[in-house]
Amino acid sequence: MKRNLTWIPWLIVAMTFFATALSFLDRQVLSISIIKIKEDFHISDIEYGFINTGFLISYAIMFTVGGILIDRYGSRLGLAFSVGIWSFATLLHSLANNAFQFGLFRFILGIGEGGAFPGAIKAVVEWVPKHRQALANGIAIGGSALGAVVAPPLCVYLIGVTGWRGVFLITGAFGIFWVTAWLLCPKQKAATPEQTNQKGDNTGSKQNRVNLIEILKIKEVWVFILIRFLLDPIFYFYMFWIPKYLNEAREIDINLIGKLFWIPFLALGISNMLGGWISDKMYKKTGNLNSARKMIMGFAALLTAPALLVKIAPNAEWVILIISIAFFAHGLWITNYITSISDIFGKTITSTIIGFSGSAGALSSLILNPVIGLIISRFSYDPVWIYAGSMYSIAFIAFIIFIPKIKLLKAFQ
Repeated sequence: MKRNLTWIPWLIVAMTFFATALSFLDRQVLSISIIKIKEDFHISDIEYGFINTGFLISYAIMFTVGGILIDRYGSRLGLAFSVGIWSFATLLHSLANNAFQFGLFRFILGIGEGGAFPGAIKAVVEWVPKHRQALANGIAIGGSALGAVVAPPLCVYLIGVTGWRGVFLITGAFGIFWVTAWLLCPKQKAATPEQTNQKGDNTGSKQNRVNLIEILKIKEVWVFILIRFLLDPIFYFYMFWIPKYLNEAREIDINLIGKLFWIPFLALGISNMLGGWISDKMYKKTGNLNSARKMIMGFAALLTAPALLVKIAPNAEWVILIISIAFFAHGLWITNYITSISDIFGKTITSTIIGFSGSAGALSSLILNPVIGLIISRFSYDPVWIYAGSMYSIAFIAFIIFIPKIKLLKAFQ
């Protein structure tokens, strides 16, 4: 049994890594394939914005619903259903013939993907000890970068071999294989009475006494919600619009986009894990949880400022460099942001808070994504770059003001 405890948690973490990789792979496929899809069907920028909105509507709802259900039923069932649903939705994309159908299938995709990150973080909290959780979270969410790194070259290659419809069939099949492997993994053992009564362990009866009304009365919950509301539109802009920006505003061929657009996501994946590793090292060395998380987040906020310079970048390579720096900064930021949630709320409602905050970010993006389409079509990309380069610093200032110290709240001790 002791031997199992040394490797099973990291097997689970590895599986969450591949789950989030599939999540971002399946999201990113459309942003690459749309360049070829538009050759078959006339889809305007505004229609493309609404297609993405279909995803964001269900994603916004299911991020919260998924988080609540995963806190109740655990990560094992939660992630199995989540990955299964979105993989089926990815397969359905191969049948689409117009903007409405793409929007409908993106909606189903969002239903599944809403549980991806709450489920991954819940698995980390269930299996990994506190002093390793930042690193484990970095690995779990770092898989998203792998999926995004693989997506551009893989999609470009598969489009040439199978056409854009075949891309959705192949990537959807990956998820079905993952679900099978996940259900074969060991189950989480139930906590013993002695473990349940240990200080700081809140897997017992206290979970049943926490309801949504009580959660929403906690100030720190709203801080995390507000931050995601402000920042998530930036990352969705990067995800959904950069390939089109490079193709249309910079006149970059789809093949060069496939060769370059994986680089920012590689930077993201590295910084996800690096941000967690450094934070855990700082915490272990100093014992100061607050400084360990906030120093990384503050540095990350400063690193996003070069996004202000995209409009004067001389060529595509410089654009990719600036975006790569922004992605690296986001990876440092989001790993410590998510770990801070588990630091403050413990095991009982971490997935629920991640769900609330993720829904806020998706809702904000849902509102702004069609607006971005209007801004781009009528003006330019410049206002979006200004927002992207300044908002992380503003959010960090709000974070340190309203959460002066990161620590487990008394209600969850």
